[in-house]
Amino acid sequence: MALLNLSGFGLGYALMRCWFRTLLCCAATGALLLVALPADPGGVAPGIVVAYLAVSALAAVDGARVARRRTVGGSWRPMVAAGAGLVLLAVPAGGVVFYGSERADAVEQMLLDRLDRGDRTVAAASGKPFAAARGDYRSALAVYRELGEEHAGSRAGKLVPKRLDAYYRAVSAPYRRQKHCEAIEPLTYLRTVPEAIDPKLLGELARYPDTPLAVSLYECGVSKLGDAAAGTESRELGELLRTFPGSAQAGKVGPAVSGKISEQSRAVRGSDPCGATDRLHRLRATALALPDASVSARAGNADGGIENGVYACGLAEFKAKRFDEARRTLTEFAATYKKDKRGARARDIAVAAEIAGTRPAAGRHLPPSGRPGGARMELVISNDAPDGVEILYTGPVTGRTGIGGCAGCRSYSWVSGSLSACKAKGKSYPHVTLWLPAGEYHFLYKHRGGSSSGAGVTSYADGSKIQPGYRYTGCTYMTSSPSLGIGPADSASNA
Repeated sequence: MALLNLSGFGLGYALMRCWFRTLLCCAATGALLLVALPADPGGVAPGIVVAYLAVSALAAVDGARVARRRTVGGSWRPMVAAGAGLVLLAVPAGGVVFYGSERADAVEQMLLDRLDRGDRTVAAASGKPFAAARGDYRSALAVYRELGEEHAGSRAGKLVPKRLDAYYRAVSAPYRRQKHCEAIEPLTYLRTVPEAIDPKLLGELARYPDTPLAVSLYECGVSKLGDAAAGTESRELGELLRTFPGSAQAGKVGPAVSGKISEQSRAVRGSDPCGATDRLHRLRATALALPDASVSARAGNADGGIENGVYACGLAEFKAKRFDEARRTLTEFAATYKKDKRGARARDIAVAAEIAGTRPAAGRHLPPSGRPGGARMELVISNDAPDGVEILYTGPVTGRTGIGGCAGCRSYSWVSGSLSACKAKGKSYPHVTLWLPAGEYHFLYKHRGGSSSGAGVTSYADGSKIQPGYRYTGCTYMTSSPSLGIGPADSASNA
C-alpha cells in the first residue's frame, strides 16, 4: 500500500476504501501540478517540492500502517499490490521526466525571447545617430555576449554569430552610405567590441572595422582640407597616420595635401584671392601638424601661394573699397616679404588706401604703377604746429613724408588759423619739399599728439590740383576751437 500511495494519487488508500485520505493525496498532487504547469524556466520553488515529497512519504508510511490493520478484499494479494505499486511509480517518474523536458523548452524559449529583444534593440538603435544609440548598442552586445558565451549550446546561443554579423552591419551603416565623417565614431567603437565579447564568436568580424575606418578617416579628413568651417582635418588625418601608418590610405595623405595646396595656389589668381590665401594658411598649418615627416615637409609648398595670395588679396580689398583691410594686408605684405619686388607697389597702394579711409575719392582707382615723365612742380609744405606731422599723398605719384614739430609754435583758434599760420615774419618753419608731376592729388595730414595736443592722432584729408608752370606752398597747423584739427594753408605762384 505504501508503494501504491507513492504514485501521488493515494491508490493504496483507494484500495483500502480510505476515501478521505485518497482525496487528500489527489489534492496535494493537483496543487503541485497547478504550481508547476506550465513549466517555468526557473522551475518549481524548492520549498514546494520538499513539502510534496514530505506529504508523499507520509502517505506511504501511513498507508503501510493502515494496511496492517485491514484486510484487502477481492483477488488482491500482497505481492500483487507490491507489483502494481512498483509499476505505478512510473507515473511520478514519468511526470518528472516530462516536467524536465517542458522546463528545458521554457528555458530555450526564454533565451530566444532574450535574443529577440537584443535584435529589436539593434533595429531601434540603427535609426538614431550613433552618439544617441551607443547605449542601445552596448546593451544589445551584452545580450549577445551572455547568450553566446554562457548559453552557447542553446538554440539562441547558436544564432549569436549571425546576429553579430547583423549587428556590425547596423553599426557601420554610415560607412556603406559613404557618410565617411559620420562613420568614424561607430567604426572606432566596433574596433573595441572584441574586448567585450569572445573573439571566437566574432570570427572575421573582429578585423572588419580596420579598412573601413582607415578609408573614412582619409575621405573625411581630405574633404575638410582648407575648410574654415571644419578645422579638424589634422585630427582625422593625424589619427589615420598614427593608427594605420602602413595603410594605402595613409600613403595618399601627402599627395592629397600637395594637390590641395597646388589647387589653392592657382586660386589666388581667381575671384576670391583672400579666401584662397586663408585656405593656404590652414593647409600649411595642417601639414605641419600631421605626425608624418614626409607630409609635414610639404607645408613649404604653400609659401609661394601665400605670398602671391596676400598681395592679390590686398588689391582685391582695395578694389572692393575695404580700405582699412587693404592697408593692413599690403603693409603686412611689404613688411613680411622684403625681397619681393612688389613691396614698393604694395606700400604705395597701402598709402592710397589709408588716405581713402578718410577721403574715399582717393580710392576710386589703384595708384599708377609707373612713374610719369615730364616736368615736376615744387610743393613746399611748412609746419606751424608744436608737434610733427606725417603727410601721405597719392595721385600721379604716391608716397609719404613727414615734418618735425615747430619749436615755439602754438595752436590757433578756428578762425585765425587760415589767416595767421606760417606767416610770422622772420620765423623759420620746419618744412618739406615735394616735386610732383601735374595732376589731381589727395593728401592726408596726420598730426601726432604731443605736448600741446594730447595723445592720439588727428587727421585731415584734402585734395589739390598740381598744374604745370607753378610753384606751390602749403602750411599745416593745429586748431583748438571749436575742435582739434589740422588745416592746410595753400598758395600757388608762377614758377
